[in-house]
Amino acid sequence: MNISDHITYKEATDSITAKRNGIDNTPGDEELLNMIEIAEKVFEPLRKGLGDKPIRISSFFRSKELNVKVGGSTRSQHCKGEAMDLKAYTHTTNRKIAKYIIDNLVFDQLIDEFPEDGEPSWVHVSYKRNGPNRKEVLRSFKENGGTRYIKLDKLAIKELLG
Repeated sequence: MNISDHITYKEATDSITAKRNGIDNTPGDEELLNMIEIAEKVFEPLRKGLGDKPIRISSFFRSKELNVKVGGSTRSQHCKGEAMDLKAYTHTTNRKIAKYIIDNLVFDQLIDEFPEDGEPSWVHVSYKRNGPNRKEVLRSFKENGGTRYIKLDKLAIKELLG
């Protein structure tokens, strides 16, 4: 079964952490519908817009138990099938992924994850099937042993986009 033209169900639900810890990472019907929607509305147009070349999905659906195990919240959009973490292969950059999404697509949140020298380590993007989608852009960074998020203003977004 495929989630979309370029995302397999296995790719969308696979987790080494889940396997190592015996955690069930099977989405329910609602989560699966959300996964299909973000794939169709964000991932596939992004891939096509960047030359129809592969984009790595480092994380997509995560059950609540799995998300807690990896240090996340049970309220994460990953647990709802509404979010994915993307990483560039050699033909593009994470910054270009972020730029394309911000400039061309509807999304709920985009997070410039732990940037180094202006380049996101990866790009988190979410999309709500049952909207509204806020087009909110955030940046994550480490602070006092935890992760902190700040909302980016227009100037900071312009810097991110280069």
